[in-house]
Amino acid sequence: MQPASPVQPVATSDLRRAVSDVLDEFLRDQASVLREVSEDCAPVLDAISALLSGGKRLRPAFCYWGFHGTGGELPDEGIVTAAASLELFQAAALIHDDVMDDSDTRRGQPAAHRRFEALHARSGWDGSRERFGLAGAVLAGDLCLGWSDELFSRARLAPDALDRGRRIFNVMRTQLMGGQYLDMLEQASSDQRGTDGAVDRARRVVTFKSAKYSIEHPLLLGGSLAGASTDLLADYSRFGLALGEAFQLRDDVLGVFGDPAETGKPAGDDLREGKRTVLIGLAVQAADPTQAAEVRRLLGSPELDAEGVETLRQVLVDTGALSGVEKIISEQVDVACATLDAADVTEPARAALHELVVAATSRRS
Repeated sequence: MQPASPVQPVATSDLRRAVSDVLDEFLRDQASVLREVSEDCAPVLDAISALLSGGKRLRPAFCYWGFHGTGGELPDEGIVTAAASLELFQAAALIHDDVMDDSDTRRGQPAAHRRFEALHARSGWDGSRERFGLAGAVLAGDLCLGWSDELFSRARLAPDALDRGRRIFNVMRTQLMGGQYLDMLEQASSDQRGTDGAVDRARRVVTFKSAKYSIEHPLLLGGSLAGASTDLLADYSRFGLALGEAFQLRDDVLGVFGDPAETGKPAGDDLREGKRTVLIGLAVQAADPTQAAEVRRLLGSPELDAEGVETLRQVLVDTGALSGVEKIISEQVDVACATLDAADVTEPARAALHELVVAATSRRS
């Protein structure tokens, strides 16, 4: 297959629209496939479409600019399709993550399993609505995971380019699942493991559950598709891991201290879910006996109310955990920016990636 004719890279705002257009067309194709099964499958597609309609399209943007950062005249259409496949992969991860965390909302709307629960309840069907909701979400997530591979394969790029990219794509999917398992394991076993090493374990979860698939792997995917040099791929990796950690730590801070109207999740939801974040790791290491007792009493309580959330927030501030996380974010952003400034990337890509640093670590969601 011959690559499409080269064109100038699009602006970031235009890229978001281009990615959305690719996803819309792909979902229309899948809708016709599902209709052959039954019109009753429509709610599955609706749940996926609703989730895909939101988001900042950060992962496609990092993939796209990783591709165009290599220089030369490169096709545009194929990389937009490959980049859009990352949105389907993220959707799979989010749907399954919400099931594992028993989350109620995602991006300001009901999580997928809650949508299916509500459908069951409205329809007056037999059996457990909770089990129906979980099953529907698992299937929707599985569809997104399979569709991500299908859409990636549709990218109009040379076969050898797709082969290079697929190696990154495959590693990304496997390592994210490993990171998800580490996150689940940490919540289940952190009390037995104690506070020693809690921060290091939390940062490892950040690396493999978020940093790699959010920024490093999309950059490496784009660079590999374009045939980037070994040196540039190494710079992408260093930049992506540093920024990826800062990105997730900012998300953790917003999950506790952010405005629900902006984050799309209830205030303190991460505390209610018992997330063993770097914030929590720093807090328990520095806590006095009274503070430690409050964390043990409140963290992970399904009945955690506004007063309990405020109590935990105060512990995070008083122990220096919040300021400690902000320090790590600042340090990692500095590493990312220094790496980017020294890397041999095209100037349009360098400027766009600097903008993405701000977008990924902003104090607003």
